Amino acid sequence: MCTATNYTAKDHYFGRNLDLEFSYHEAVTITPRNFPFPFRKAADLTTHYAMVGMTTVADGYPLYYDATNEKGLSMAGLNFPENADYKAEVAGMDNISPFEFIPWILGQFETVAQVREALEKLVLVDISFSAELPLSPLHWIISDREESLTVESVKDGLKVYDNPVGLLTNNPTFDIQLFNLNNYASVSTAQPENRFSKKLQLDTYSRGLGAVGLPGDLSSMSRFVKAVFTAENSLSGESESEAVSQFFHILGSVEQQRGCVEVGDRYEITIYSSCCNTDKGIYYYRTYENSQLTAVDLHKVDLDGDSLSTYPLVTGQQVREQN
Repeated sequence: MCTATNYTAKDHYFGRNLDLEFSYHEAVTITPRNFPFPFRKAADLTTHYAMVGMTTVADGYPLYYDATNEKGLSMAGLNFPENADYKAEVAGMDNISPFEFIPWILGQFETVAQVREALEKLVLVDISFSAELPLSPLHWIISDREESLTVESVKDGLKVYDNPVGLLTNNPTFDIQLFNLNNYASVSTAQPENRFSKKLQLDTYSRGLGAVGLPGDLSSMSRFVKAVFTAENSLSGESESEAVSQFFHILGSVEQQRGCVEVGDRYEITIYSSCCNTDKGIYYYRTYENSQLTAVDLHKVDLDGDSLSTYPLVTGQQVREQN
């Protein structure tokens, strides 16, 4: 399972937790403007916006988990089991496989407003990358500095939701996730007033009692509520250090620890957490074993090139000794 979110200080930030029980040998990848993107049922993109994000590179093709393009538009795909439903090709529509969806969007568009219009002709078609890499059941969050969308291909068609919280987890469908927030309207960052009984003197014996009722389990619906509460109330200074640190604290509020979520004979963990400064094109990440931040700068490669720049994850713990 996963969590993706947005945060704005002076600059805008977008990122996610990838929660799985195994790794696909992820790497941060920069795709320059002239790397050719072939599409199975649509016209190829031979020139496009450059992008940076997390991928598995298969047969030279970057399969993006999350990415930001040079214009600041960002996108991430998150697990959506039992709900995702991909379609047959439809004549006259833009037929895009889910593994092509991120580069197709980020390669062409600058804003969520442009994407919203393009989605009117989109069909997410049931075409796998290969027999060894079948399609994953996904839904997506697409964001710029001003707004976000959630895109879900389900049995009754393509659903495009305005996403006012700029955040996404997994099941159930986004409309239910958003409605469920109504159940937490009384949760607060302030200390609570005694409304239990006028006859009883109740003591606010601890800080944080206003947040009593927030879910603390690791399910996708509970993580949605907890992460929205954290993100909506987060504050930081405007410096890069303060904003990036705050972003990782938001993601840390819903990260998965080894041993807490059983998946067969394995355990789901937060394999990596990412945070991209979408204004500057700097992609930060940390991994489960390495809590030190590592950064990849989109603008430190030749963006007019035609070859991928791939950076394997630094996964071992990095310790700075002080004595």
